[in-house]
Amino acid sequence: MTEDRLRALEERVAKLEARDAIVALKHRYLRACDAKDPEGFRSSFIARGAVIDYGPLGRFEDADGIAAVYRTIALEKVDNAYVVLDMHHGLHPDIRLTGPDSATGHWTLRFRQVDRRAGTESVSAIEYDDEYAVEDGEWKMSACRSRILWTVTRPLADAVVTDFH
Repeated sequence: MTEDRLRALEERVAKLEARDAIVALKHRYLRACDAKDPEGFRSSFIARGAVIDYGPLGRFEDADGIAAVYRTIALEKVDNAYVVLDMHHGLHPDIRLTGPDSATGHWTLRFRQVDRRAGTESVSAIEYDDEYAVEDGEWKMSACRSRILWTVTRPLADAVVTDFH
């Protein structure tokens, strides 16, 4: 194998590894959302300056702001039970490397939420547009924007909700 072919192969492998690391990052983030893990949620973003636009939840110039909102909503309990239960399923990742330490990503999110206070269940289709950067040797989100395509909300009625957190 020539040196040029070897170098090209190494570059292709590095790109595949970067894409895989970004997909794993987003999956860790989504699992942290569902697991009510505020530290895992916050650590998915760069340390300072992340641009976040979560529509109705707000726009932030740093991940600390959305992490505070997340803690307030996700960790609220009434009678020792979480008020809100979420399920995030990220699909169809389209990751594009823009440099050795930067990338963009587009994801589809299937989101389900049970709100015990309101007595409702909501199902939504949401699109994410992300930007990623390497910080301290790890891929992190440097920007995350979400756009809700549609939502169906229905009453829980006599449903029994069991939380195993």
